[in-house]
Amino acid sequence: MSPDLDVVTEAPTSRLGRLGAWFRRGALQTTLIIVALFWMIPGIGLLVTSFRPLENVAGSGWWTTVSSPGELTIQNYSNLIGDESLIDAVFNTFLIAVPSTVIPILLAAAAGYALAWIDFKGRDVVFLLVIAMLMVPLQMALIPAFRMFRSMGLGGLPSVWLFHTAFGLPFAIFLMRNYYAGLPASLMEAARIDGANEWKIFVRIVLPLGFPAIASLAIFQFTWTWNDLLVALIFSGDRAPLMVWISQRLGQFGSGIDIIAAGVFISALVPLGIFFAFQKYFEAGLLGGSVK
Repeated sequence: MSPDLDVVTEAPTSRLGRLGAWFRRGALQTTLIIVALFWMIPGIGLLVTSFRPLENVAGSGWWTTVSSPGELTIQNYSNLIGDESLIDAVFNTFLIAVPSTVIPILLAAAAGYALAWIDFKGRDVVFLLVIAMLMVPLQMALIPAFRMFRSMGLGGLPSVWLFHTAFGLPFAIFLMRNYYAGLPASLMEAARIDGANEWKIFVRIVLPLGFPAIASLAIFQFTWTWNDLLVALIFSGDRAPLMVWISQRLGQFGSGIDIIAAGVFISALVPLGIFFAFQKYFEAGLLGGSVK
């Protein structure tokens, strides 16, 4: 068979292969887009509802706005933002979320390094206990923790910090330990040969390399503490965060969907900003800390 004939017979096969690959990719992308759209429907509905007057929300579904977009208004947001106590609620939320994120991350980073690279007696048992603590439901500890904090004279913000730290540590240690375990052992060995102690290895080598996992953990922990209602409602006292502030403005007998819808998107601005700021580290840190 001549070379020219080879070229003629191979070219259609190559084009067909590329066409088939294009269709396969297209089918996958189309499926993912459809799934994403279905996943976004509740959020889109809540967003549209946040711009609808209360009387329209009670009388028809949010999808009717497509045929009558003129009913949309910013009055729901104006009612919330016009309340001067909103600034205090946002400030209180920062006072709760930031320490409740930083404290468990610092403790988990050190504990994760110890469980991954320091050989001590009972290390595996400690790690198993950490995993077991992931199974403890938060609601089960609310009353015992409240009584314990009251007997210790703790209340307000310190009690919220301690509670969020206690329940954030198991997952944080699990994530950090698994991420650190995937680092090259040659780095640790070389540092020890050069005379570095465990503290220097942790601060100068392990901690910078673990930043993707730390960023992922910060997103999870900050979002949880920022959007928390139950713990803050019990422990925060007069330091009401944003979610408690919104819940206090609901009518006694009404659903308050106009307040809830607008309040949810106001409260979501900061967590979304945190997520997009650390988005490039999120996937690497999450995968690295979950499959090792």
